[in-house]
Amino acid sequence: MLLNPPRLKWPPDGERDKEGNALPERFVVTSNPHIATTQTTERIMREVMLALLPASAAAVYFFGWRVLAVIAVSMVAAVCTEAIIQKVLKQKTTIMDGSAALTGLLLALTLPPTVPLWIPALGAIFAIAIAKQVFGGLGSNPFNPALIGRAFLTASWPKLMSTWKWPHAAQSLVQQLSASDAVSAASDVISSATPLELAKSMEVQVPLEPLFWGNIAGSLGEVSAMALLAGGLYLIIRRIIDWRIPVAYLGTVAVIALISRQDPLFHLLAGGLLLGAFFMATDYVTSPITRKGRVIFAIGAGLLTILFRRYGANSEGVCYSILIMNAFAPTIDRLTVPRIFGEVKGRA
Repeated sequence: MLLNPPRLKWPPDGERDKEGNALPERFVVTSNPHIATTQTTERIMREVMLALLPASAAAVYFFGWRVLAVIAVSMVAAVCTEAIIQKVLKQKTTIMDGSAALTGLLLALTLPPTVPLWIPALGAIFAIAIAKQVFGGLGSNPFNPALIGRAFLTASWPKLMSTWKWPHAAQSLVQQLSASDAVSAASDVISSATPLELAKSMEVQVPLEPLFWGNIAGSLGEVSAMALLAGGLYLIIRRIIDWRIPVAYLGTVAVIALISRQDPLFHLLAGGLLLGAFFMATDYVTSPITRKGRVIFAIGAGLLTILFRRYGANSEGVCYSILIMNAFAPTIDRLTVPRIFGEVKGRA
């Protein structure tokens, strides 16, 4: 998430004057954004992956050991793709910074537990090759690579990306929902829908307790809100992410849900909102660098999420909401960057 942008030295290494003396380095130009921090890319990536361990462990617990295969394939494909591209282009190999591995892990956590293993492999390849390396690598990509990978998979194989499975331990809850007076659908219909889909298409709300602890249908990274909250709070305490983005994002969703007479807690706990708010929207590269800009960015993502959930063809809107706001991040920065002291507004 932290960037190590390519450095352009002037004069270039080895440049000499007419007498053969090496010219001193006068200045260094680096690609934006410029973030002052004492933390290294490797440390930040390591901390984020550590924060995702509870969610990953919850997915394994509820859906079985096959989850590890999905995660492993996605991470290996992402790392190998980056290494191969950098080798072919004769660039410095940066796979040890952990950014490619983190992209693979985040992508895996956005996938259903039943996907064939070639799905995370193709998604990771697309995320690294198209969404990251095409733009110049870490620090230059305008969109979150993991979300681009998921969007690509959803557009290409919508059925595979919308086939859900409830954990075996949740069968009693499935039967309870099927027997509800509010729904006349068969249990197999209930068992193939996520809580958000049940709420949108059948007006059936899953109880908040399983949403918080886990034991629900959904992507690998959204089965336990408690695990995601634990990881997100860890990142805030460790000052890896700016608390303004998840707080403004979640707060916007809660307020709009309350105004529209919907259960705000249900919207906060269901779907991939917590994963997106803590781990996707906070990406250093694709979010604004100003404090005010981050709040605006998060409010926009929250508003779009609710709009997608209520009026979109899909019941979830976190992925596309963050990607849309990624596109506006540079503009938000330009509008919110503090003016230089003494600068006269409107003067060139």
